[in-house]
Amino acid sequence: MDEIKIFTGNSNLPLVTKICTSLGIPLGAAAVKSFSDGETWVEVGENVRGRDVFIIQSTCFPANDHLMELLVLIDALKRASADRITAVIPYYGYARQDRKVAPRTPITSKLVADLLVAAGTDRILSMDLHAAQIQGFFNIPFDHLYATPVLIKHIQSIGHGENIVMVSPDAGGVERARAYAKRVNASLAIIDKRREVVNESQVMNVIGDVKGKIAVIVDDMVDTAGTLTQAVPVLLENGASKVLGAVTHAVLSGPAIERINNSSITELVATDTIPLRGNALACQKITVLSVAELLGEAIRRIHNEDSVSSLFI
Repeated sequence: MDEIKIFTGNSNLPLVTKICTSLGIPLGAAAVKSFSDGETWVEVGENVRGRDVFIIQSTCFPANDHLMELLVLIDALKRASADRITAVIPYYGYARQDRKVAPRTPITSKLVADLLVAAGTDRILSMDLHAAQIQGFFNIPFDHLYATPVLIKHIQSIGHGENIVMVSPDAGGVERARAYAKRVNASLAIIDKRREVVNESQVMNVIGDVKGKIAVIVDDMVDTAGTLTQAVPVLLENGASKVLGAVTHAVLSGPAIERINNSSITELVATDTIPLRGNALACQKITVLSVAELLGEAIRRIHNEDSVSSLFI
């Protein structure tokens, strides 16, 4: 593994440290700072000529700063003659802007893809994209992992399959919820909701039987927690014994923590693709699981030119 070099910006050092530990290699030396006017400055502090380089950077809050750090790091390493540069993006920011939703609006996730390729990225590794079709925005290899194995272990610890119902918070998430239900031998339910305003949603009813079961709402991310917390009372009214949430990306912006604390949700399980901030760290209802070993194994296989497909579950 001595030919691998791992670098990062300032977005998620705890996760990167765990990945380096799982691989048994040190974090590469790089200074990533901002000038007083906000410009990003990078200096790589070691030789990377001919090396297989991985840059681990979630483009989470502040998204623009972390995206720029990633792009400048890629450029610096490319100009330092790295052999191959893989951008490991546990959380791909701007993924929700994957299509035109109105006239004269951008497709920003495609723009981000173009920027990454133009900067010199040779390969992308990401996890639980909001829209899997984003892989098609790239003309370079793209490995798309899922946090399913990590989250399922926790779900199985709370009850047996027959006592659990996996809940999709909307019609678009049915495929994800069905995949979870199949893995834990649980039943499936769907929340019928109507979204009136961006970042606000209104739950209407439940499709499926949740009576007497532990309802686990599964989604790729939780942002303002409106969808999640509005689903909780509806599931309880329909007979669920308790309600949990299981998501990959804990964005948790705006009133999210207040909504979670004021809701009857028992637990919100998320991964560490995004580090918790501020009051989220103090929220007793949030459990964080690490995807470091999963990402580390993917990095190991990419470096060794082994198959990564068995991790696509």
